[in-house]
Amino acid sequence: MEKVFNYKFSKIYTLLLNKVVRKNRSEAEMLSCITWLTGYQEEEIKKLTLSDISYKEFFVNAPKMNEKRFNVKGSICGVKIDSIEDPIYKDIRILDKLIDDLAKGKSLEKLLP
Repeated sequence: MEKVFNYKFSKIYTLLLNKVVRKNRSEAEMLSCITWLTGYQEEEIKKLTLSDISYKEFFVNAPKMNEKRFNVKGSICGVKIDSIEDPIYKDIRILDKLIDDLAKGKSLEKLLP
């Protein structure tokens, strides 16, 4: 968990973007998921990709985490989201789930309750 916390947000952003683009989804759709979850505006996210902010700091400093994020259910990498106790790690895994489902072809309307 600590290892993921210390990754640079810019690196994670690139990995997420590559994943969605490979599956014929757009950066705009991915940004919709991130803004929905965190409350950051697209411009803020783009600036943060040019900074040294860690992935943990990205979530800790989020303007307004969406209260509906706990409606995102399921497993990511074999771990049920509901079973994750650390709140920051849970938010990270919620974003992973949103991006995975986006890459699998789910519409934004279904992803963002």
